[in-house]
Amino acid sequence: MTRCRFQVLSRNGIGRRVFGSWVAVACIFSVTYGQEAKQVGPADTSSPRATLKSFIDSVNQFHQRTMEERFFDRRIGRHMAPVNRALDCLNTNELPEYAREQMAGDAAIRLKEILDRAPLPPYEEIPDLDAIEANGGQLARWHLPGTRISIARVEEGPRKYEYLFTPGTIGRVAQYYEEVEELPYRTTGPNVSPGFFDWYFSAPGHPSVARIVDRLPDWMRDNFAGISVWKWVGLVMSMLLSITLMIGIYRVQRTLSNRWRDDAPMKYCLMILLPILAMLVPFAFSSFTQNHLTLRGTPLVIVSFASRVVTLLAGIVVIFAVTDRVAEIVVRSEQENRRRLNRQLIRIIAKITAIVASVIVVLEGGQRLGIPLTTLLASAGVGGLTVALAAQHGLKSVFATLMLMTDKPFRVGDRILVQGFDGVVENIGLRSTRIRLLLGHAVTIPNDELAGHNIENVGNRTSIRRVTDLQLPLNTPREKLEKVVALIRDLLRDNENLDPELPPRVFFNEFNEGAFNIRIMYWYVPPDYWKFMEFTEQLNLEICRVFEEHGIRFTLPDRVAHTGIDGDEQPVDVRVLGK
Repeated sequence: MTRCRFQVLSRNGIGRRVFGSWVAVACIFSVTYGQEAKQVGPADTSSPRATLKSFIDSVNQFHQRTMEERFFDRRIGRHMAPVNRALDCLNTNELPEYAREQMAGDAAIRLKEILDRAPLPPYEEIPDLDAIEANGGQLARWHLPGTRISIARVEEGPRKYEYLFTPGTIGRVAQYYEEVEELPYRTTGPNVSPGFFDWYFSAPGHPSVARIVDRLPDWMRDNFAGISVWKWVGLVMSMLLSITLMIGIYRVQRTLSNRWRDDAPMKYCLMILLPILAMLVPFAFSSFTQNHLTLRGTPLVIVSFASRVVTLLAGIVVIFAVTDRVAEIVVRSEQENRRRLNRQLIRIIAKITAIVASVIVVLEGGQRLGIPLTTLLASAGVGGLTVALAAQHGLKSVFATLMLMTDKPFRVGDRILVQGFDGVVENIGLRSTRIRLLLGHAVTIPNDELAGHNIENVGNRTSIRRVTDLQLPLNTPREKLEKVVALIRDLLRDNENLDPELPPRVFFNEFNEGAFNIRIMYWYVPPDYWKFMEFTEQLNLEICRVFEEHGIRFTLPDRVAHTGIDGDEQPVDVRVLGK
């Protein structure tokens, strides 16, 4: 039936026209689909030639699309497709995870600028897969002639045997770009993207923003410290808004929680939504700066890192808020009243749970931020807390330990004075703290006793104060007294070992019985006792030297110097008292 219908149409001339139209459409579709198919999927990184060509073609395509539309939006597939293919050509394993995509994008743009200025060899001269196989497949690295750019084969991991721009090239591409920035673009070889670097670091991330930016004065679109002025303005405004919003949320949460904690438990529990909302603010801030302000370079890395740190801290606040509310629910429940559980125990368990969860969050978040953290603390803490909770006295010690860890009155290595003991803290355990006395003996004090006593932290001092007195006989002339004070002040003036916030003090302060008293005070930094003793010794020797040069000598404390019979002035005797 279909065949007959076609024959009838053919006899009328209509069939030939319809068939020709379908053929034309099919040809156009096949050509278009063939072109798009080459642009879909990952980049070809099977050889140095394929990697270099894929990278240059992808960045050129990205340049063409964004320059036509005058903005770059990471949420649009047609924008990100060539970007992803270009990034496929880079070995980004050594970039920090929290900013890997952003740093890789900046490196790709700089790398393209370098390639647009470097004299590239013809693609035929660059090894391809056939050439590598003909050579036994032993090509491990290829260097771009005349540059320090290299493409190497990956030997392990999910991208094994792919040829990618090396981590060393990616890590030093900013330095390489500065060296060739002033060079002209090449006029032969693959297409270049002139001006793309400046546009990329100033491009908006939304069509509406692009229209606004186009109407801004020229100075607002100029670059300052790597990004456009209008982006700095947007960054500062959005940051202030985010900070204000978080502070406002936390203040409202604290006020309402204190009001409803005892009187309205359900409302108190619902207040958990506020710290969760505050935790989302850094996410929104980071997303806005990346997708709408389209920050680039170091500012974007800093913003991304800071946002993740703030989010991590806000997450810890949420953990403590959740455990606190769970504890309050358990304490108020009828089941808890029937079992007569210790309410304080429940709250302590909630705090311990929050601490353990926070440690895990910090460890996981620290790893994502590239901060080296150890898991030993988490495992030891959990095991120690489990053992300590086995007894009431252990619970008391655990709670005291939490107080000590929260208040931090001392740390390991600090010298403290407590309960008449003077020594250095060697270890802060879950139940007790061990102190090594200055005599060499070791003393172990339970943490609950430490928490209930006054602790003087000698090791936490910012400086070591010395107070000493020099006593001169009553027959010392006024000019001599002034000279002595001036000499000592000169010795202490502008000394790098003294605290600049607490300048040394030297005064003639007292008329003692049989002597004039000169008070000397200074504060030594850093608070290293033995270095302080060395400085004190040097200062004392300097005082002796200066006094000898000016006819002032030290004598026994009970010795008094008198004027000679002939009226000549004799050396002034000084008595030294130290405190």
